[in-house]
Amino acid sequence: MKEKIKSILRNRPWERIESEEYLTPAAVLIPLFCKQGDMHLLFTERTKRVRHHKGQISFPGGARHDEDTDLLDTALRETYEEVGVAPDDVEVLGRLDQSRTITNYVITPYLGMIPYPYPFVTNPAEVEQLIEVPLSFILEDANLINDEVDFDGTRLVAEQYRYNGVVIWGATLRILHQLRNTLGHELQEETVCADSPEN
Repeated sequence: MKEKIKSILRNRPWERIESEEYLTPAAVLIPLFCKQGDMHLLFTERTKRVRHHKGQISFPGGARHDEDTDLLDTALRETYEEVGVAPDDVEVLGRLDQSRTITNYVITPYLGMIPYPYPFVTNPAEVEQLIEVPLSFILEDANLINDEVDFDGTRLVAEQYRYNGVVIWGATLRILHQLRNTLGHELQEETVCADSPEN
């Protein structure tokens, strides 16, 4: 499955957003792992102390720093800083298309396998908690709903997933749509896995 996903992501056209001075390049990692025989995704709940997207559900990641060699380096560095996953423990499968947030970040998402269980170490300034969601839940159309969300104190109706009390919407949901549209068939066949870093 991993080699097939790598091939698909490597050989498909990559859509990027033309850089403008006011746009900030950023990257996230979409961590995949095996838990109790099922493939899962790892999300973070952002604290109320971060500058943007307070309290929202996201993938580990952030803005590119000058010392980052490229955006993959950004994603891996930020993942280590936020949740303690070492770059050498990530098997990168490829990247998805860039997307833009309302806060003028341009996000490049990278998909990667990580070992599990893992000694996660969260950054308390940025991460309120880690959230593990079965991949099968994300791939099930019936779990996509439209309901109210809170956005900076304003209630609005938005497409979302609700899983164990958390709401996944906004930029993270757009990345998940991309994941589903690009790799949904391949991932659907591999939602069951062995609990081993090699799978």
